[in-house]
Amino acid sequence: MIRRLAEADHEKCFDFLGEQPAENLFIIGDIEAYGYEKDFQRLWGEFNEDGELIAVLLNYEENFIPYAKGAFDAEGFANIMLNDPKFTMMSGLKDVTARIEPFVMHRLKRKRQTYYAKCTALSNELAATVDTSKVLQATPQDAERLVKLLNSVPEFSDSIITVERKKRVLEEGVSRSFFVKEEGMMVSTASTTAENTVSAMVVGVATLEKFKKKGYATQCMVKLCNQLLQEGKELCLFYDNPSAGVIYKRIGFQDIGFWMMYSFHRQEQE
Repeated sequence: MIRRLAEADHEKCFDFLGEQPAENLFIIGDIEAYGYEKDFQRLWGEFNEDGELIAVLLNYEENFIPYAKGAFDAEGFANIMLNDPKFTMMSGLKDVTARIEPFVMHRLKRKRQTYYAKCTALSNELAATVDTSKVLQATPQDAERLVKLLNSVPEFSDSIITVERKKRVLEEGVSRSFFVKEEGMMVSTASTTAENTVSAMVVGVATLEKFKKKGYATQCMVKLCNQLLQEGKELCLFYDNPSAGVIYKRIGFQDIGFWMMYSFHRQEQE
C-alpha cells in the first residue's frame, strides 16, 4: 500500500532512511529542512502487509527521488510522478530508478549516470601520514575567495555558485569548506553541501593548476572528512572520472553504486 507520509510517520520514516544515511542524503536533508506538509515538498511511503515501511518517494518541486532496499511498487511510484504536472526530473540510486524507468521512458529527455561513493572511516594509513597543519576552515568572510578559486579551475568553469550563496550556506551550517594557502592566496579547497544530522556530500574538490601534485587537495579532504566522521556523519560524493575515484578510495571512500539523474518532457509535450 502506498500513501502520503505525514509528521506522524516521521520516526518510522527516519528509522528506515537512517539505515543508509549516505544513500539517503538528499531525502533526509529535505525532510529535516522542510518536513512533510509543504506545498513544494511531499512524501509517499509504501508499506507491506505487516505495516513496515519498505519504500519512500520524495517530491521536491519538479524532482522526485525514490528509495527502497528491495522489491517495491515501481509502477505505483511512476504513476504518482506522471500524475504531477510539474514532474520533469527524477534522481536516485540506479538500482531503484531502473525499476521505475520502464514506466516513464515515454517522457524521457535525457539521463546521466555518475559513480556514487561513501566514506564511513578514513584510511588509517593515509590519515596517519597526511599533514593537515596547513589546512584552514573557511568562514563566511572567505566566500568571495573560495568562489574565485573555483572559477579559476577549468572543471568548475560552469559552476553556478555565487558569493552570496556560498556565504549563506556557510552561515547556515549546511556547508563547510577547508582550504590551503600559498603565496598569499587560496590554492586548494574541498567542501561539503547538503549537510544534515547524519550525512553530508563532499563537493568542490579543486586545486589551481600551478599547485597540483603537492597533496593539497588530499590534505583538505582528510581534514574535512575527519571532522565530519568524528561528528558521526557518513560522507558521500559523486564522481565521473575513474582516476579521481582512485584518489577518493585511497582516502577511504567506497563505491556504493551509480547515481542517476533524469530529465523528462512535461506532460503537454507528449
